[in-house]
Parts: sequence; C-alpha cells; structure tokens
Amino acid sequence: TDGACSGNPGPGGWGAVLRFNGVTKELSGGEAATTNNRMELLAAISALNALKEPCAVDLYTDSNYVKDGIFSWIDGWKRNGWKTAARQPVKNAELWQALDEARNRHQVIWHWVKGHAGHPENERADELARLGMAPFKKGPVKTATPKPGPQSKQPAIAKPRRSTQSY
Repeated sequence: TDGACSGNPGPGGWGAVLRFNGVTKELSGGEAATTNNRMELLAAISALNALKEPCAVDLYTDSNYVKDGIFSWIDGWKRNGWKTAARQPVKNAELWQALDEARNRHQVIWHWVKGHAGHPENERADELARLGMAPFKKGPVKTATPKPGPQSKQPAIAKPRRSTQSY
C-alpha cells in the first residue's frame, strides 16, 4: 500500500496492490484536499476492506506513521478514548478507527519497507497513488498505466477512483 500528496495538505492519492493465488488486483483513489498521512491510512484501509472474507494478510507499507500507529500508539489511543498521551485528540482518529476495525477482521502481519528502494509492489503502489491523485492536480500530470503481469487477471484501470470501492 502507499499514499502520496502534492503539497501537504494538497491533492493526494492512495494505491494498493493485492495478490492472491496468482491473481493481482490494483486499487487507487484520491482526494482534492488531504495529507500524505491520510492517504497512507486510506491505502491500508481500502486494501483490507477490499477482501471479501476474513483471511491471513501480509500488509506492506512504507509509512512510518502507519507502522508506528499500529505497533506503538493505537492501543494507548483506544485506552485513552482516542486521545494522545498529552490528552489531545488523535489526528485522523476516524481513519485509525476504520483501520483498527478493518485489521480486526483479518489476521494481519504488518511489514514495513523502505519507500522508493526498489520493492516492486511498493513501487507499483506508489504509481497507483499518483494515478489516484492525478484528477485532483492542476496542470499536466505524469500518470502511471496499468502493468498487468503474465498471471494477472485484473481489469485495466480506466480512470482513478475517488471512493474506497470493494471488489
């Protein structure tokens, strides 16, 4: 999964690559005014919500924000009524709550990968995030095109989606 933002805040997008039994699905979406952290969260939420039934999931993210939230912060936030240790409201609480709900439907193993370091699925998720952001940017935008592999059975992506549609 990956998120991207042009300006922070600004137009943003998210992307996810799902693989199961040799089938690949690619998801993307975006918003006109958002932040990179929100797009990173939406990428993970959208990927998990796209799964039709509970399953074991290896979820890869390059976001330290998502990684730290899942591994270090979320349990304390829940105990504190979605407030930080400083008793301030958690930023993006509604998305963290949605991610918590989505991850609890599955057996998720979280993996952090370094962004822009050649991890093929992360690079593709980044392209999809930029594709999701494209309709919200002004001026010419370099967009990614679908790259179906030999085992891929996903439909061509005609245009980015704004919503987190399930498949």
